[in-house]
Amino acid sequence: MSQDAFSAHPELADKIAPAEGSALRTLNLTNLEAMLREKGLPTGWWYDDATREGMRAATLADHDGDLWVFGYGSLMWDPALRFAEVRRAYAPHHARRMILRDIYGGRGTATAPGLMAALDTGDGCHGLAFRIAAGELDTETRILWQREMIAPCYQAQFIPVQIDGQTVSALGFIADHGTELIAGDLTRAQQVDYLVTGSGFLGTSFDYLHNVVQHLHDLGLPDRELDVLLDQARHGMALANGRNQVP
Repeated sequence: MSQDAFSAHPELADKIAPAEGSALRTLNLTNLEAMLREKGLPTGWWYDDATREGMRAATLADHDGDLWVFGYGSLMWDPALRFAEVRRAYAPHHARRMILRDIYGGRGTATAPGLMAALDTGDGCHGLAFRIAAGELDTETRILWQREMIAPCYQAQFIPVQIDGQTVSALGFIADHGTELIAGDLTRAQQVDYLVTGSGFLGTSFDYLHNVVQHLHDLGLPDRELDVLLDQARHGMALANGRNQVP
């Protein structure tokens, strides 16, 4: 991407990974299935390519021109997208919540689920909005759907997002409470338990949350709720390990 993409926020230029080189840009079901089978992990829990492409076509059917995409988690620092512009943005009707259960081996299993962030309805979420040029739309949204809509857990929707006091319609991937991976009724004690015990081939759920919190602070977008949850999970890890401190 060119430096022009960061003209509004030059301070973000060294905080967002270039699209080229991101493993998420080349993610595909064939490689995923082969890797999971090698590790003895469950397969077949994802959308097939035809179903996913059908959902992408339906979501974008009435869209014309450049596309804004709202990021609230790893999409902010590793978008794997070629974008024309990035802006700080605020989604007033949504919130970042730790309600996405990982039961397929990434950061948790069916018997010891892990936990990750999802965008849910709520009282506001600060994030980043990426503008994809109309001429790049087909290629870049295919990559985006491969990443965000790999399995049933989100609904792709256009949501209102505020950028410099102006409201734009941006594509967001919103928690689908009708799927088994979204657990919107988790108590704080259950969240902490998942973070302490969830682990898989991508690492631990605790490390995931620690990484998210660090990146949010690095981007100047701290999330107080996640800060508190990390402290609670850190205490839970210390109790579980019989130690006074964890990283």
